[in-house]
Amino acid sequence: MTSADRAPGATEEPLTIAQIAARAGVSIATVSKVVNGRVGVSADTRAHVEDVIRRHGYRRQKKSAGPAALLDLVFHEVAGPYPIEIFNGVDRVAREHHLSVVVSQLDGRHTPGPGWAEGVLARRPTGVIAVFSGPTEAQRAQLRSRGIPFVLVDPTGDPDHAHPSVGANNWNGGLSATRHLLGLGHRRIAVITGPDHVISSRARVDGYRTALEMTGIPVADELIRTGDFQIEDGLLHTRELLRLPDPPTAVFACNDGQALGVYRAAAEAGLRVPEDLSVVGFDDLFPSDWLTPPLTTVRQPLAAMAAAAATMAITLARGEPLTHTRVELATELVDRGSTAPPRP
Repeated sequence: MTSADRAPGATEEPLTIAQIAARAGVSIATVSKVVNGRVGVSADTRAHVEDVIRRHGYRRQKKSAGPAALLDLVFHEVAGPYPIEIFNGVDRVAREHHLSVVVSQLDGRHTPGPGWAEGVLARRPTGVIAVFSGPTEAQRAQLRSRGIPFVLVDPTGDPDHAHPSVGANNWNGGLSATRHLLGLGHRRIAVITGPDHVISSRARVDGYRTALEMTGIPVADELIRTGDFQIEDGLLHTRELLRLPDPPTAVFACNDGQALGVYRAAAEAGLRVPEDLSVVGFDDLFPSDWLTPPLTTVRQPLAAMAAAAATMAITLARGEPLTHTRVELATELVDRGSTAPPRP
């Protein structure tokens, strides 16, 4: 922990376990349990010791064991092909550095619950990579105080440049998807987004809006539908869109799962893709290229994003500075068979 990491008024040098115990009024054994994420300490005592560590810092003893040869990979949930791509990217870098990968999930939450940090401290990983989620500020302070670097992949909130993160150029992806449909002649283009609080979702919709505005086409509020990146969102919202007096001729789904739902809704309505309804997805994940017709989508380089995050975590663990704390990789439109000019 550096002096910049400690709270205002912190001592010049971080404290040893014995000094922390003296300041907190507890035993050395209790501080050791807190520092290493072990059980057997009450919540109030743990919070009190953590507050001392946060304010004054913690200095490992020279003979203390180094980090375990692990990268801790945390997902908000493990479902579908998205986490597989992320795991493959992290695992490739981990193997290059003779590290193993530990995978955990947050049961759909975007913030780890109580006790999560203690589990990480007990494992003493080389670094933590949080995907589509992120520790609380208190949890981040716990990791920093133990010298455990963490990197965010596809963070849900606005990137804080004090904390390393990796993402994709979602705005440009939304722009290119919408421009593609505009270039085919579509003017009634719907978009099915992810949650409003997720930055990638907002950026993709902002790209959509920009493409329309640059073409001089008003943004129609009834064509913007908010989902949760689930297949059901594509199905339910497309059903409603197709019942509009002036339905869309194309749908931009902000992930490939939602695009699957769009396909189902079109089939239910007796419409053909792309003859009656053009569809563009986002991510380029399996089974996009196996659909009938194959899905036109925006490729997000998930494995490369994960590999970049793993490299950043390892760099920090070695005590080396990062060239950039925010890395943003390019997206690419993959033109397949799900888009065509609208019917006259």
